[in-house]
Amino acid sequence: MLRLIVGLAMATIFCAPAAALDRETIARLAGGDAEEQRLALDALVAKRDVAALPFLRDLLADHVRTADDGVFIVEDDHGLDALQRTPVALPAELEEVSTSNSVRLAIEESIAALELASPDPATRLESVKRLQSAELDEARLALIAEAESRERDSAVRDALRQIRALSELQSTHRTVRLAAAKALRASVSGRVREALKARLSVEEDGEIRVALTRSLRNIESSLAVGETLGIVFSGVSLASILLLAALGLAVTYGLMGVINMAHGEMMMIGAYATYVVQNLFRAHLPDHFQYYLAAAAPVAFVVAALVGVVIERLVIRFLYGRALETLLATWGVSLILMQTVRTIFGAQNVQVENPAWMSGRLFVTDNLELPYNRVVIILFSLAVLLLVSFLLARTRLGLFVRAVTQNRTMAKCVGVDSSRIDTIAFALGSGIAGLAGVALSQVGNVGPDLGQHYIVDSFMVVVLGGVGQLAGAVYAALGLGVAGKIFENLVGAVLAEIGLLVFLIVFIQKRPQGLFALGGRQAD
Repeated sequence: MLRLIVGLAMATIFCAPAAALDRETIARLAGGDAEEQRLALDALVAKRDVAALPFLRDLLADHVRTADDGVFIVEDDHGLDALQRTPVALPAELEEVSTSNSVRLAIEESIAALELASPDPATRLESVKRLQSAELDEARLALIAEAESRERDSAVRDALRQIRALSELQSTHRTVRLAAAKALRASVSGRVREALKARLSVEEDGEIRVALTRSLRNIESSLAVGETLGIVFSGVSLASILLLAALGLAVTYGLMGVINMAHGEMMMIGAYATYVVQNLFRAHLPDHFQYYLAAAAPVAFVVAALVGVVIERLVIRFLYGRALETLLATWGVSLILMQTVRTIFGAQNVQVENPAWMSGRLFVTDNLELPYNRVVIILFSLAVLLLVSFLLARTRLGLFVRAVTQNRTMAKCVGVDSSRIDTIAFALGSGIAGLAGVALSQVGNVGPDLGQHYIVDSFMVVVLGGVGQLAGAVYAALGLGVAGKIFENLVGAVLAEIGLLVFLIVFIQKRPQGLFALGGRQAD
């Protein structure tokens, strides 16, 4: 209630009765040249005319049309009077409003300036961020100063103070420039850094130069922290994808010792299953489209698991203990699966859309943004890891899988049907790969060769972590993901990949059992 009262008070202060949008201003915005349009925008900002916001948004969205009878808002073949915003019959001939790129930018800046009177702090903060990159005139600076004096939200007030301080760096008054240099010390913005550098190059006053230098150092330090955190986040995001891709392989490779070159195609199947479910929701359940991933995940798991059962029953079962033949056979299976997908869906990539709640990004600092889809994939990977860990550690099936992994002969002697466990484990590993395909569909292209990009990295994670060890897969995925992004930032993607491969070769030479060795008498 307090927030609503403050918002209403701000709106009242910002809107003067004489500042109402009139038809003359609308005509200038819709039919004048670029200079007239900019002058009209400046007048609206100077009057704090928030009543003009709906029209400005329609103008920016290309919904405004002109005719001899006046100016109209047209959307979905429905017409509104531009001033009264009441339904009207549209004339037979309408002309589109022409706005140059510079005018469109001015409209965006004017909308942001006027939205400083919004009762919602998030809207006001977003408006301030849009104004940070704008060239502010006296009217907009006055509006910002007025908004700052009445702002109650600390984040919005700090952002407004930063904009004002940036403009005051160019003041002719020494005390104003000094105060501005000190006020920008807590900023975390690349634009502020460049502004301080520019001012430092021409500033002659010694005390102000010292203040500018200190603020510049603080900002560069904060930006460096943001860049480091961004690299770490990218590494963790990559690690979550590698973990999903390698988790199923850790189960099948650890249990049966099968080098399954078709594992990447299980991920591809999961991604295409997501694509099919998306299209079904779009065609039959459009009102629930935002929830299609909740249905796509189990569908992808089941489809990939069933394909895995078929492969194990028809191919791999007859090749146990023959590593080279298994490798060649599964490679042939991967080619068959890729060609099948090409035949059904075509050779081109298909488009899988992010739900609205996975679109956008979380702005932490000026140079640190966390995409929502990456955050969701990290959480999804953790959830899959916990479920697989529970299955293997707390269920009867998990007990049998661990028994066969550690000592197949002894497990048979106590009555475990190792052949059945092999099939179930291979289906489980393939299903987990299908879940990895669901995640991959949200961050990259979905095509027939999707799995080929991750099969080598998956084996790297499994071998480095230790065959059959989930904990090893987690640590290996995190290590490879974060280290890969750090090296990529330092030396480039190609050299980083080569460096990781060299490291892996040396590591396996020194510790062939990986980070975590299997237990049991036959672990070696």
